Amino acid sequence: MKHAIDALLELAVRVLLAANTGERNARCVAAALLAAEADGIASHGLARLPYYADQALSGKVDGNATPRLQSADDGAVTVDAGFGFAFPALELARDALLVRAPQHGIAACAVRRSHHAGVLAHAIEALADAGLVALAFSNTPAAMAPWGGALPAFGTNPLAFAAPCEGAAPLLVDLSLSQAARGKIVAAAQRGERIPEDWALDAQGRPTSDPRAALDGSMQPLGGSKGAALALVVELLSAALSGSNFAFQASSFFTASGAAPGTGQLVLAMDPRKFGDGGFAAHAATLCRFIEAQAGTRLPGRRRLAAREAARRDGIEVAGELFEALRERAG
Repeated sequence: MKHAIDALLELAVRVLLAANTGERNARCVAAALLAAEADGIASHGLARLPYYADQALSGKVDGNATPRLQSADDGAVTVDAGFGFAFPALELARDALLVRAPQHGIAACAVRRSHHAGVLAHAIEALADAGLVALAFSNTPAAMAPWGGALPAFGTNPLAFAAPCEGAAPLLVDLSLSQAARGKIVAAAQRGERIPEDWALDAQGRPTSDPRAALDGSMQPLGGSKGAALALVVELLSAALSGSNFAFQASSFFTASGAAPGTGQLVLAMDPRKFGDGGFAAHAATLCRFIEAQAGTRLPGRRRLAAREAARRDGIEVAGELFEALRERAG
């Protein structure tokens, strides 16, 4: 069935409140999950909510944590997520960069002791709305082996880019450095579906179409050795710079047991007016129009904007089993 976004948002809030999560954090997390659903990225939407709730109940994630701005020297900022959910910490980072990037031309925020960052482009979309050019990086628990290796050392390690584009919505690029997001494999396992054989390897290092075997093995990097090298870069930018856990040190985002994952993020924001004549958005639009004029092309992020509009108008489809499970959790 399809449900109105506002109704699903309130349901998600109730689930989190029932799982020892404070009101402010619950609304922030629920909004992030519904934003993913609206954009058609169900692997990062409500399907994640039971995992989040179980971790808040067990204390693996602190549902009442208040992120804190630890340092604010010039354009360099650090936010401590306090082993809480990533979304409130990323909101604090965004607000700090909205002030500091126009002041200094470029500003960066490292987020430490964090958690799953969801759809990473959502963390920086507002920066592009404000005329800034932004990049975001996040490491995740170990899922991908270094090229030629067997033991997972990197996460799927997403990165995102956002930039203003005159006369259009901001340009958004969001991708993980594995062939597919691990959440898609988890979702396929829940539905009992097969996955493409180039997505993952089993525990013996063989390509597999069985999502459960894939979850016991490792993800395949996007672009082979080049993707593995980029995953190393994201690992260092996200974890080493913020003093967070590396992927191989972080516990799973999908289990309620164990220590907090303690992963990290890095968000960069640049004010293009400090680099040129202030015409970045118009200049970027020239390139975007050239690309879109070619038959069969589509700019990154445009499909999710269409899905977002349809969700606002028609509601979001949620599997009956998941919806009933969330209602039960909400009491």
